[in-house]
Amino acid sequence: MKNKVAIFWFRRDLRIEDNHGLYEALKSPWPVLPIFIFDPNILAKLSNKSDARVEFILACLARLNVQFAQRNTSLCVKFADPLQAFHELADQFEIQAVFTNHDYERYADERDSSIRNWASSKQIPFNTFKDQVIFEKSEVLSGQNTPYTVFTPYSRRWKERLSQHPISQFPSEDLSNYVSCTLALPTLHDLGFRESGIEFPGNELDRSLIQSYQAQRDFPAKDGTSRLSVHLRFGTVSIRSLVQKALGLSETWLNELIWRDFYFNILHHFPHVSQGSAFRKEYDRMEWRNNENEFMAWCQGQTGYPIVDAGMRELNTTGFMHNRVRMIVASFLVKHLLIDWRWGEAYFAEKLLDFDFAANNGGWQWAAGSGCDAAPYFRVFNPTLQTQKFDKDLAYIRKWVPEFQELSYPQPIVNHEQARVRALAAYKKALVR
Repeated sequence: MKNKVAIFWFRRDLRIEDNHGLYEALKSPWPVLPIFIFDPNILAKLSNKSDARVEFILACLARLNVQFAQRNTSLCVKFADPLQAFHELADQFEIQAVFTNHDYERYADERDSSIRNWASSKQIPFNTFKDQVIFEKSEVLSGQNTPYTVFTPYSRRWKERLSQHPISQFPSEDLSNYVSCTLALPTLHDLGFRESGIEFPGNELDRSLIQSYQAQRDFPAKDGTSRLSVHLRFGTVSIRSLVQKALGLSETWLNELIWRDFYFNILHHFPHVSQGSAFRKEYDRMEWRNNENEFMAWCQGQTGYPIVDAGMRELNTTGFMHNRVRMIVASFLVKHLLIDWRWGEAYFAEKLLDFDFAANNGGWQWAAGSGCDAAPYFRVFNPTLQTQKFDKDLAYIRKWVPEFQELSYPQPIVNHEQARVRALAAYKKALVR
């Protein structure tokens, strides 16, 4: 006789605490088998076999397993196509229900539809819950019942809705209704990867940092940001707990959390952005230069613009880039070099520890002027002025580009003023038709 179980499927929610789907699973009549699936459809796209995100996920799973051991259970980790993994689980257990949390990206939606259809064919309920955002899909709409495409009015309505619908808590950590088992985790080698050497930030929130966030956040040499983005990406912290802490501490930091919801809102209502199209489709008429040598210089932090090179070297070394610098390097690629923003989007997707499609796409389209709530196409960041304003003591630049004053450092690959004029002409040609 196979044991009757409920499955809880971890994805972007790698924590026991305040986990909505896990909470609902643990309230079910059946003992819960927690699972995680390393999906070869995703891992095969990671050409860098030292990709730190795989290492980070394994570290998170190990932390979960320590907590599960205290509850006399462990994670069941599969390395298989998700549908195949569920076939294998059905051979081992009599699955009574599947519980998981919503995922919003295009592949995730297709994957979940496949599992839902399989479960339906077996008369197994497939239950999903909202967990990684505060408001999703059509929960925040304008007075005309249409989706917002500009952040400021969206954020106002978001805050109004929050005041009307206080945040719920799901104390999943207080429940313990698990299948009794002891299972081993795979190693990086088992998955075909190796150590990255990258140090991961902690997931503790520094209240004093958040209180000074507005004053400090634009200066990349200062320790002025929470560094929680990778933890939000993989759900090792609860967005609900962070929003509750942000309320009363920092309106500016709260707005950063609302941006996450906003970009998921755009992804849901305007799915063409996940298919390689500009949000504003007229921007797809742009004629890009796409010089591969210049792109490689940008990737390697060898453009001759120290603030740009510092950002790219920080990214390549740590998997992180300060948000102000992200805007500078993105503007430089798109406006100074006239390289398609999708090239930069793909490079960030490969390198960022906190890569999240919705936010990454939204940020790159903002830089290109083609997105919702976009910066005007004629706004071209001047790297020199940005340096004077946000790194005037050159502390950030000295850390990442120590040779910037030496003869070995490359000359600027493009003249700022000439590049600005060229960019404006290219945009006008594409848009004024």
